[in-house]
Amino acid sequence: MMAAMELLVLGGTHHVGRAVVEEALARGDTVTTLTRGQSGAPATGASARYADRTDIDAFGAVLGDDSWDAVIDTWSSAPVAVQAAAQLLAGRVGHYGYVSSCSVYRWPIPSGVDESAPVVDADPGAEQGDDYPAAKRGAELAVEQEFGGRVLVARAGLILGPYENVGRLPYWLNRMARGGRVAAPGPPDRPLQYIDARDLARWMLAAPGAGVSGFFNTVSRPGHTTMGALLEETKTVTGAAADLVWVDPATIEEAGVSPWTDLPIWVPPTGELAALHNANVAAAHGAGLVCRPMPETVADTWRWLQTEGVPQPATGRAGSAMDVATEARLLALHDAAGR
Repeated sequence: MMAAMELLVLGGTHHVGRAVVEEALARGDTVTTLTRGQSGAPATGASARYADRTDIDAFGAVLGDDSWDAVIDTWSSAPVAVQAAAQLLAGRVGHYGYVSSCSVYRWPIPSGVDESAPVVDADPGAEQGDDYPAAKRGAELAVEQEFGGRVLVARAGLILGPYENVGRLPYWLNRMARGGRVAAPGPPDRPLQYIDARDLARWMLAAPGAGVSGFFNTVSRPGHTTMGALLEETKTVTGAAADLVWVDPATIEEAGVSPWTDLPIWVPPTGELAALHNANVAAAHGAGLVCRPMPETVADTWRWLQTEGVPQPATGRAGSAMDVATEARLLALHDAAGR
């Protein structure tokens, strides 16, 4: 096993990229980051380089002639940027780790989806990244074309934990902290599946030394926790005087409140969205993926929010969580129905 390595991180100042840098430094890796310099500096100990990777000439100039044992890339926009990076690095990086998404599977995603399921059509040279599934799949193709079998593609599911700038777990923590009656989407025993960004980072960093490559659904086992356990934990860590009011899926649908976006993390237990918490992850867990207990993720995320505050969202993919008026309307409908 490779005890330490020379690592290049494309990104590295927020969410998964930040987790990768901090985990790598803790391992003793020598870390170089390449960012635009718009999201702050990387962790102390990393060597920071700055360029807009969509400017291929500037990107190449900043990379210079250096080489690394591995690169980890978190890019989520136009695939052509990943294609350019892979072409520039193909002869001087031993292993390419790319953070992809289970969104690459064709919709509707089947329950129990594994890595053999059909994926969306995509172009590795596409210059637009508005179609998130196609952008991620195009990047996968770009990396595979240049690196062949020296690739780890982590098709992550829901990513939580400290540094999350999408607003899912932060929404529930901050909402719970305000107290009062909290509209909790039921049933409480609804199984959840997600991954802490730090566990994703740790597994990807171990992959080169462990000889792990290929395409993997990278998320916890289904039922790693439940919606009830998660929200009760947010109540505990915030010390909130909150009352969880469990609203059933039928009332949520009647109110026109959207799963996943208005109600982050949650999807109903039936219907097309149900598969978002039921991916087959046997391959990744067989290759060493380990997911920490849910209470640790919740407590550490709250501690981070208390220290740094809610970050500016880096993407609009998650939409906006429900506001006070929407929650009040949902609770009123629940009360009127006597459910």
